[in-house]
Amino acid sequence: MAKKKETTVEQKLRALYDLQLIDTRVDEIRNVRGELPLEVEDLENEIAGLETRLKKFTDEVADFDLQIKSKKNDIEVAKEEHKKYAARLDKVRNNREYNSITKEQEYQELEIQLAEKKIKEFQLKIEQKNETVSELSNKIDDRKKHLKGKKDELDAILSETAKEEEMLAKKSAEFEKNIEDHLIAAYKRIRSNVKNGLAIVPVERGASGGSFFTIPPQTQMEIASRQKIITDEHSGRILIDAEMAAEEKDKMFALFNA
Repeated sequence: MAKKKETTVEQKLRALYDLQLIDTRVDEIRNVRGELPLEVEDLENEIAGLETRLKKFTDEVADFDLQIKSKKNDIEVAKEEHKKYAARLDKVRNNREYNSITKEQEYQELEIQLAEKKIKEFQLKIEQKNETVSELSNKIDDRKKHLKGKKDELDAILSETAKEEEMLAKKSAEFEKNIEDHLIAAYKRIRSNVKNGLAIVPVERGASGGSFFTIPPQTQMEIASRQKIITDEHSGRILIDAEMAAEEKDKMFALFNA
């Protein structure tokens, strides 16, 4: 690994603040997207869940159709058996044989009735399932339209910011190469611990940026001297003087708008 060149404290502070400005700009770009990426993901997950339910119901309907066909086949078989027994009635020789045949006919009639009852039950279930299928299909169509709108909105934002974000990522990597590893680690740690992601802030009106805690005059002078890295005792942020901040902002904004 190439050794990072020695730099003055001021150069380190400028490089860190430049990195902060780049990361802040990336945060702003991502904030424009807001909750859109999560909304798109949630909608995609919801649609997947609905489609799984839809498949389950359509599979059940198909299964009921098969059972209806099976029961209709049972009816046809029972009718054929009933006819065979009817034909045998003309040839009976005694009461015992007659009673046996009529019992078989009754049994076939009961089989037909039972099959017809089952068919009606299956048809009712199919009707109920089809209502659910229709509701789910409409809900899926509605969610897909909503998803398309959200995706179009997100794609429009991404197309506007993709090039800038790519450029910023490259610049961020370039700046990191010129900053000592322990400073990068400290910067990232502070950045992750503060809500707005600002790890380095200028002193404004005697206080650190975004803070109401006054910085002692002696400390302000040390910050302005740019001889050592000073952190805010309340927030832990690295502090720089307002003049340096203004200079670096002008430089970096020119880069952003190039």
